[in-house]
Amino acid sequence: MQLYNTLSAKERADLIEKTGKERLTISFYKYHNIPNPIIFRNFLFVLWDDQGVLGRIYLANEGINAQLSISADDFNDFKEKLDEIPFLENVRLNIAIEQDNKSFLKLKVKVRDKIVADGLEDDSFDVTDIGIHVKAEKFNELIEDPNTVLVDMRNHYESEIGHFKNAVTPDVDTFRDSLDLIEEQLKDHKEDKNLVMYCTGGIRCEKASAYYKHKGFKNVFQMEGGIINYVRQVNEQGLENKFLGKNFVFDERRAERISEDVISHCHQCGEACDEHINCLNEGCHLLFIQCQSCAVNMESCCSDNCKEIASLPFEEQKELRRGKAAGNKIFKKGRSEVLKYKK
Repeated sequence: MQLYNTLSAKERADLIEKTGKERLTISFYKYHNIPNPIIFRNFLFVLWDDQGVLGRIYLANEGINAQLSISADDFNDFKEKLDEIPFLENVRLNIAIEQDNKSFLKLKVKVRDKIVADGLEDDSFDVTDIGIHVKAEKFNELIEDPNTVLVDMRNHYESEIGHFKNAVTPDVDTFRDSLDLIEEQLKDHKEDKNLVMYCTGGIRCEKASAYYKHKGFKNVFQMEGGIINYVRQVNEQGLENKFLGKNFVFDERRAERISEDVISHCHQCGEACDEHINCLNEGCHLLFIQCQSCAVNMESCCSDNCKEIASLPFEEQKELRRGKAAGNKIFKKGRSEVLKYKK
């Protein structure tokens, strides 16, 4: 039984181009008790590999978090097979606003401790005891209410390029950091304010709403399906779009354009810009915002040092990376002393 990818990312990209078929980028999640995630992981890998599904899927005892890509022609078959899994029947599928046939190039189904890395060690609250889901029209009404506090539950590099008007955007690196920060800021308003939250697809708000209810907040709301679903409803129903800029996404596209507003700036020169790139130096790979002018001048690198390294022959670059971990930079997205215009 094959439980691993047989094609490299490049081979898969070439195959996608050769077939010429359009692909859909989809995400979904579900909190549900999965007794043996490893067995379920192997089942899903075989099922989805056979269907040509690519993506990044996390499984844990608490549920599933999936971001994937599938041929548009095979969508109905994919949905039928998904509905045959009892707890995933009719699960909401968030279809990306902007499509890219190469958003994912491998199928990765991984078992984790949790489907959202929240850092919580508090098992005393029920993750299914969630706040009130609201659709786009009600969401727009709520965030205009002076009795509402609107909170972006994403990280700094996500909200930097796009967020809702008047949202609180915590300057945090992780979801866990935002939980305590928001509770401290709103501790005196647990009963008299509406706590309205949003994130990319809804999964972080789902857990956050249960956490804040556990912490004593009385009026907890979340955007159903996150920013992705909000934009779809706004477009379909002709509602006012209250989201500014881009929606950061965790695949090769990096972001979806939601409005024409550019609310961020190049981290190297300060010019208006909202294009994320990864530093070309593989030993760094830092995620940051870079305008086209700086991309040319810096050769898609974050610093002069990385520019020098990236210009070396490939084998020399490999030798310099040997025994060194780049993870400290990869996970500190947009945080580096070399970025002059990053707050």
